[in-house]
Amino acid sequence: MGRLFGTDGVRGRANVDVTAELALDLSVAAAHVLGEAGSFVGRRPRAVVGRDPRASGEFLGAAVQAGLASAGIDVLDAGVLPTPAIAYLVAASNADLGVMLSASHNAMPDNGIKFFAAGGHKLPDEMEDAIEARLREPWKRPTGAGVGRVGGYPGAAEAYVEHVLGTSSQRLDGIRVVVDCAHGAASVVGPAVLRAAGATVDVIGASPDGLNINDGHGSTHLGPLQAAVAATGADAGIAYDGDADRCLAVDAQGNVVDGDQIMGVLALALDARGALVQHTLVATVMSNLGLRLAMDAAGITCVLTAVGDRYVLEEMRRGGHNLGGEQSGHVLMTDHATTGDGALTSLHLLARMAETGASLADLASVVHRLPQVLVNVSDVDKGRADTDPELVSAVAAAQARLGDTGRVLLRPSGTEPLVRVMVEAADTEEAERTAHALARVVAERLGR
Repeated sequence: MGRLFGTDGVRGRANVDVTAELALDLSVAAAHVLGEAGSFVGRRPRAVVGRDPRASGEFLGAAVQAGLASAGIDVLDAGVLPTPAIAYLVAASNADLGVMLSASHNAMPDNGIKFFAAGGHKLPDEMEDAIEARLREPWKRPTGAGVGRVGGYPGAAEAYVEHVLGTSSQRLDGIRVVVDCAHGAASVVGPAVLRAAGATVDVIGASPDGLNINDGHGSTHLGPLQAAVAATGADAGIAYDGDADRCLAVDAQGNVVDGDQIMGVLALALDARGALVQHTLVATVMSNLGLRLAMDAAGITCVLTAVGDRYVLEEMRRGGHNLGGEQSGHVLMTDHATTGDGALTSLHLLARMAETGASLADLASVVHRLPQVLVNVSDVDKGRADTDPELVSAVAAAQARLGDTGRVLLRPSGTEPLVRVMVEAADTEEAERTAHALARVVAERLGR
């Protein structure tokens, strides 16, 4: 059996992989591990629980609350809110842990369980391993007044909106924006933040019914947003994913503004104010080479990590940096949040438009995205991707041909027997030719 926790909590098909029984048992184990790590004195440990609108979140959330309360944890039920809102509320309420039920951008049948430690921080691998190790262990159950109590969290949404608004003093008056909420967790609070900041907001994808999350809307389905921006004559469009821990954008012409471009805009804004710590942006190895070239030109260092916002955050903490993220739209602004936050990101992106008077297209143009081609080679021995001499030689030769304006990356999948071949080059034809040539070498050398 593999590790239960993935790169972002426990995730899978609801009621098949992620069951009520698992949710309850995981919550008990987390209560033991995180509760014991808490600093509570003279009070019972406290947890904040939230979810996205998936139908399965109703029974999974009930199971999580039951597990925590049975282990002597008091539960504040925050209801349907974005993942970053739950992280914020854990810190704001001085809770000992938090739990978010969401499968992010995945389709509705999936769900997931994500834990936060005190302060609203995602768990390190060793803490997740400790929870998994204590799953279904024998334990002494509290009784009587020792069991936890479950109650609501009045004003949770309002507190989160006020927090996000407080991160920027720049008004958005005069900006018209379309917001696609993916029928997800930000359907109320996402538009509320931008309206309160002064923007004129048109909303689509904000009618969650438990079954339609991410269905044809949101950051993985930008077509409706592009059409709405064109129809309304908006200055920009913003698309959140199901749990709103990330966002993408489109400009007034409907062109996609991805996470790399958003990070580039925000990095330049922070650096212009002298607020970009160590003049450094943290991104992943999958970020487009165009981002690094743009940052180099601006005198900003670009540090690259493994794929996954948790690895970006780890590097940011290690180096004391305050801006990082992924091409997918996870943007980490650690001056204001402990996780990626779509509402926060969109507020600051639009604030930069208002501050400079520039269009989103002009701001995003600082990052010229090089053509990027990704080829997955399946049914291979991925463990030898970095050691096979002929493959290593082929990669080095390809990189030498591409020079400084191209890049080759071989990345073994973390969950499947496949190797991802990514190539960036000055033109699409060269990127495709190089990627498929390397894919053939991977298949020949690593095939089973």
